[in-house]
Parts: sequence; structure tokens; C-alpha cells
Amino acid sequence: AEMSEAEDNDILELDSETEDGDVEMTLMADVGEFQHLYRFFLVFFAEFNGNPDSLFFNDGKRRIDFVLVYEDESKNASEKKGSQRRREFFEGSLMNLGVELEATQSVMDEKLVYVKVHMPFEVLCTYAEVLHIKLPIQPNDLAQQSSAYNCFTRHFYPSEDVIAKEPDFFTAPFRKDQLKCFCVKDREQFFTPAVRSRMAYYILSRAPYDVKGSVKKFGISKLLDGGVYKAAYPLHDSRFNVKSKEPDCPNERFLLYNEWAHPKSFYKMQPLDLIRKYFGEKIGIYFAWLGFYTVMLTLAAAVGLGCFIYGYTTRESSTWSKEVCDPQIGGEIIMCPQCDEICLYWRLNTTCESSKRLCIFDNYGTLVFAIFMSVWVTLFLEFWKRYQAELEHDWDTVEFLQQEEQLRPEYEAKCVYERVNPVTQEKEKVPHTACGKCMRVSCGISTVLFWVLLIIASVVGVIVYRLAMFITFSAKLRTDLKYTKELEPFKEYVTPQMATSITASIISLIIIMILNNVYEKVAIWITDFELPRTKTEYENSLTLKMFLFQFVNYYSSCFYIAFFKGKVVGYPGRPVYWFGAFRNEECDPGGCLTELTTQLSIIMTGKAVWNNIQEVLLPWVKNLIFRHCTQVGSEKVIPRWEQDYQLQPIGKLGLFYEYLEMVIQFGFVTLFVASFPLAPLLALFNNLCEIRVDAWKFTTQSRRVVPEKAQDIGAWQPILQGVAILAVATNAAIIAFTSDMIPRLVYYWAISVSPHSDGSNHTMTGFINSSLSVFNIADFNGNSSPIVDTPYWFNNITTCRYRDFRNPPGHPNQYEYSIHYWHVIAAKLAFMIVVEHIVYFTKFMLSYMIPDVPEALKEQIKRERYLTQLKVELCLTVLKILLKINSPREKINGIFTSRT
Repeated sequence: AEMSEAEDNDILELDSETEDGDVEMTLMADVGEFQHLYRFFLVFFAEFNGNPDSLFFNDGKRRIDFVLVYEDESKNASEKKGSQRRREFFEGSLMNLGVELEATQSVMDEKLVYVKVHMPFEVLCTYAEVLHIKLPIQPNDLAQQSSAYNCFTRHFYPSEDVIAKEPDFFTAPFRKDQLKCFCVKDREQFFTPAVRSRMAYYILSRAPYDVKGSVKKFGISKLLDGGVYKAAYPLHDSRFNVKSKEPDCPNERFLLYNEWAHPKSFYKMQPLDLIRKYFGEKIGIYFAWLGFYTVMLTLAAAVGLGCFIYGYTTRESSTWSKEVCDPQIGGEIIMCPQCDEICLYWRLNTTCESSKRLCIFDNYGTLVFAIFMSVWVTLFLEFWKRYQAELEHDWDTVEFLQQEEQLRPEYEAKCVYERVNPVTQEKEKVPHTACGKCMRVSCGISTVLFWVLLIIASVVGVIVYRLAMFITFSAKLRTDLKYTKELEPFKEYVTPQMATSITASIISLIIIMILNNVYEKVAIWITDFELPRTKTEYENSLTLKMFLFQFVNYYSSCFYIAFFKGKVVGYPGRPVYWFGAFRNEECDPGGCLTELTTQLSIIMTGKAVWNNIQEVLLPWVKNLIFRHCTQVGSEKVIPRWEQDYQLQPIGKLGLFYEYLEMVIQFGFVTLFVASFPLAPLLALFNNLCEIRVDAWKFTTQSRRVVPEKAQDIGAWQPILQGVAILAVATNAAIIAFTSDMIPRLVYYWAISVSPHSDGSNHTMTGFINSSLSVFNIADFNGNSSPIVDTPYWFNNITTCRYRDFRNPPGHPNQYEYSIHYWHVIAAKLAFMIVVEHIVYFTKFMLSYMIPDVPEALKEQIKRERYLTQLKVELCLTVLKILLKINSPREKINGIFTSRT
């Protein structure tokens, strides 16, 4: 059937074209041959045999390696004929490549057809060599190393009677001509289901489905996007909550659910070997990293909780907090209005409760905890490298080289230009010239910068909201609380600053979520436009774009509160204005640290709740609706492939969002931990749930993912290292410029004794008075002077106080910065420089002293590599001898045959 004009211009097609019309695609047959032969390949249709647990074709022998689902449109209008033709072409090309297919009509919906894909042993051998898959050649008889950590955690692993320990082998890259060198006890079991599915997907991604002149179109991904197929996925081996009745079924999904994903197993260590075997190395390394991160958080959470308890128990004994709450000190200090015209004078002791809350987080324990976290993050990254090296060895990805990773089909399809490979000096096809590549990258960078500026604009909008709402709350909140009896108990707790902070934090969270959803699509489009070469390069490029955006999106408001709010406000007679209309925000008399803590707690909690809703509730509701719409009465009569079709597909980006969520959390835990010691504890609770939620989602709510090879966590490793380095500077800056720790230390060691004071002993008494400057109310200008009625207690008072270190009225340089201010600034800068250098030096020494790969593991890898090489050479020698022995016999047999 001919395709319509609309289909000829289908933007979903994946085209491959060269200038001279020659098409050179790896592992693909001749175009002209397909044009004539695809009609003669007919997929065999078979009725469902009534066995819901079967993982095989109807003959019970050929294993199902992949399933394709399409809606039969043969009886519909002619515009659907193009899809049918492409599907027939695609299935014909698969069979031409040696793949076997069997189609079965749906039990639930007559329109749906399930095409089961089987890879014969010969085809598996061919593509195992193409993909450089390592396979066992002999059991590993070397003694395994055991660490103290493993001795401790082994008691929390599932019993080996339930989940058997995976056998260890010497492995080598597979070669078809050396098949006898490998341990092939059973051809059907030689390649694991995960490896079979990986090779099947490789073929599906490169099989052609249409040809137009010199253009070949190929790949299952574009057929899925174009609606030719509705789904493509490997099969789960059983139901998650019921064992399969098949005699040889390993029931790995059932085991993973009971020993890993079920809430009752929250205290158990993860069965990483089984996760890797069932889902592949890429998902295995993610859960290994998440588990290791969670274990390391226990130490940080314990120390942070201790710091919080220390602050909570000492909040009542803090000298400067007592001065704020004392009616004879804080009650006699009259503070200047914090906004123009409508704000009132107020007593300092009205902030008594907020000053006590501030003592919980702004104490010397916080300084110790911030330094501890800087060391902790270094230990976490260094020990993770060592643990990752052990996983690389155990999972046989030590020599996973970049050349083993195949090109993306989207990249291959656009290879129309030639260049000389700088390594091999041979000609190769590339999708764009150097100028074209530069243009694509520049377009991507400019788009990302535009969106970053858009985030900054949204932050400015929230700041304007803060300025406007603070005036409103200052004018109305106190009055409403005073004359509403129900709210009378809250008047000491709900201040204008707190009300503004909480509402602004909630608005920031909403804006963050909205911008995330929009930018996600933009980042994917930009990365697709750049056309990365391999999937790893694609994910790394997308990771950098998304993290840069998320970094600015999530952390910008926190950076504003920590380092900008209240820093440039002027003084009461001459305040600083935004856009000439809004008076700049001032910090609470206790500083902005409390507001930063509020911002962090709201964003961290809100983000965790929203992510869990997305990961748990939405997939569960979608599956529930799907099952209800299909009116499935009982799952027992439904074949395995239809049960899996009811589950949710894993997105194209796979684990990207899982990593992104955790890395953003890692930033909250490290970048601003000096203001919120409970952040590691919240992260620990979230991660304990996250591990089981992700496990539950992968095992019960999602189709089985296509297994992928991975050696490490990719681009996330350098991002974590960058965050760790930045965390030292941000925490030092928070302690120096956001908290009052340095001014208190300066007062204690310098200002409280002579010559600045009459006392001879170091003390914190009088700190509050020294940290507040004096302003003559007669110096108010027309715009900033209060126009509302003064309070009843405001009798003949001529001065008010404000938070700053400035000269008093009557001084030759009145309202200019005092010498006390410059002492504090010098101390803050000295603190930052000294602490940063000490911590950075400590981090460097720890990184140097802790090798990335344990020495014992290095020796074991070399030993295994040496023994593997010997075994392969011995096997090849034996094969050559056998060939020499058999050759004369073949010649003699050939002579007798010719004479006969």
C-alpha cells in the first residue's frame, strides 16, 4: 500500500542518508533485498495455550526475549496502512537477521497483538561478540577478600537459603570461534535472560522498517513514537507476589519483592547481586550508590541530631538570648520601624521566642558540625570510589571500555559527512561538520543561560513579594492577632518576618516545581538537537544541563537569604530601595539564620512529599485505572506478556530523575548544613523510604527495564565532587556572614574587655546592646518617618535602635560604619580564609591517603587477569592441536569419498 503525503513527511521517522545514495549501517541487510523480500516473511500466529506463567513460545522450548505490542488496524481506514506496512517490513527485517517471532492475539482486547521475540543461540553468539559481552570460562577458585564492613553487614543480608550466592567465574570477551573455551553446560542457560534482552533490544534498535530511495529508516524507538507499536519490553519472570508454577523459573522478581521491596524488609541490606542480575548493572550501581549514601548518612544524622539536642538544651542559658527576653534589657530597648510610614516602633523583647529558636541552630556546636560535614563528605566520596571499585570487580565491568558502547541509532541515522578519525586515521561518518557542531552546542548553551536567567527573574519576583507582603503583615498582623481572641496565644510566635518567610517559601516551592516540569522538556529537546554520539554522552550532556538548572532553581532562594538579605539595607534615615519603591528587607534582630532554616525545611520536606506522590501514588493510580478500564476479572487467565503490558513503562531517561533527586538532596545536606543540622536526619529518613519505594516501583508497578551495562554513576560523580568543594565555602560563609557567631566571638575576646569596656573579664554580657546602633528619630526623612500613632509606652523617647555597627548621632561621622564594624568584617574574612584552607587541606590529605582502589583488590584483579589470559591461551592451544589432528583424517575421508 502506498503511503500518504503526510506520512512521507513524518517527522517521527529516523532517516539515514548518504550523498551518493549508498547506505552503510552495521548489522543491516541490503536495502533492495528488503524491498523485495519483506513481504515473504510472515509472522506465525499462535493461540494462547492457557499457561499464564509461561515465558516461552507455544512449543515450550524457545524463550521469549522481548515482546512487541501493536493494535491491529487492518480493518480500519486506509490512512493506517502505512503503519501496517512499516510493521511488516520491520518484522521481516528481524527475521532476516535470524530472529524468530510468534504473534498471539490479546486475551483481553481483540485489537491488540503481542509479537514475541526469540533469539536463537547462533544469533546470541553473533551479537555477544559484537557487544563484547564477557562470559564465564572457568569457576574462580581464588580466595575472596572480606572486609570488616562486610563482616558487620552480612547479618542484615537475606539468607543464602532464600537468595543463593551468585557463582564467581573467570570471564573473557566472547568470541564465536572460541566457543569451546567457555563454560557452556546448557545452551539455554549460557546467556542470562538479562543479557538476552539486552542483545534483543540492540537488534530492535537497528532493524530497518522502511526505505525510500537512498534513505533507510530504522529503530524500534521511532516506531513506538509514531504509534506503529504501542509498547516494547522484556518480560518479568513471574508475578511479584506469587511464585511461578513453571518448574525452571527462578522467580527472581518474587524474591526481589519479598526480600527487598516489601516494607517488612526495610532493615535488610539490599541483594545487589540479584538486582544486578535481574535489572542490569546500571540499575544495580544506582541502588548500590543509594544504599551506600544512606549508610553514610547515619553518622552525619547522629552528629547533627547531637548538635540539635545541644542547641535545644542550652537555648535557655544563652546570655544574649536572656538579654533579649529580659524586661529590664530587651524590654527597655526600642527598635526602629522596619518599613516606611505604616510600621510601628517595637520592643526588642517581643522577639524573645524567635531568639530562643535561633539559639538552637546558631551555637558553637553548629561550627563543629559544619567542619565535621566538610570532612564527612570527603570520606563519603573517597570510600564510595573504593566500594565502586569492588563492585566493578565483582560485576566484571573493570575493563568496560568506551568502544564497547555502541552508537545511538539517532546518531547513526544522521551520519552524512566524512572525516578522518584522529585515532585510527581512517575515514568515518559523522552527522555534522565542525561548524555545525559548534552551532548546535552554542544554541544549547544560550538556551540554558536563558532559562537560568528566567529562574533568577522568578527569584527577584519572590523577593518583591517578600518586600510588599512584609509591609502588609507589619501593618495588619499584630492588630489582627491582638483583637482576635482565638489567635491571641500566637501573637508572640507569628511575627511579620516569620509570616513573610513561610508564605514566600511555599510560593518558591510551587515556582520550583512548575519551572522543573517546563525546563525538563526544553533540556531534552536541546540534547536531542546536539545529537550526542553514545547513550552515555547523551545522559552526561543532559545531566549537566538539568543539574545546572536545578541548582539555580532549588538553591537560588537559599543563597539570597543566606548571603544577600539584610546585607545592604542602609539605616533608618536613609534606607536602600529596590526599583525605587520597595524598601530592602532587614533580618530579624537575631539574624537571617532562622529564616534560612525555615526555607530549607519547607523545600526539603515539600520536595520529598511531592516526589513520593509522583513515584508511588501516580503509578499505582494509573495501573488501577488501566486494569479497571480493561475489566480484567482475574490475573490467572492472562498470559505473562499481557500482565506486564498493564504495568507502567519506564521513561526514556530511566534513572536520571532518581539520581537528580538524590543529588539535589545531597546539595541541601552539604551546602547549607551549618544552618540546619537536622538536614542529614531528614535525608536519612527520606532515603530509607526512597530505597524501598524505588524497589517497589521497579518490581511491582513498572515493566521490566532493558538491562544496560554501566561501570560507575557517570557524570554524577564529578557533580558530587563539585558540590562537596562548594559546600566548604558556603558553610564557612554562612557561619561568618549569616550567623552571629563571629560578632559574638569578637565581642567576647575584644570588645568586652579594656580598652573598649571597663570590665577586665571576658563576658557575653552586654552583647545585645553593643550589636545595636542608635538612631535619632528626628533624623527621619519624610518618606521613612512613621505616620501611624505611636504605642502608649512611647513617651518622650528621642532615639531608637537598629541592627548594625554604626556611629551614634552627634558623632563627627554619625551613621557611618564604626571601628567595631571593621573589626567584625576583618574577623569574618579571617575566619573564612583560615577555615577554608584548613578544611581544604584536610580534604586533600584524606583524598591522597585513601586510594580509589584498595591495594588488595588491585592485586586480585591483576592475578585474575593473568590467570584468565593463561586459560584462554591454553584453550586456544588445545583447539589448534585438535584441528591439526582432525585435518589429516578429513583429507583421508575426502580421498575415500572421491574414490567411491
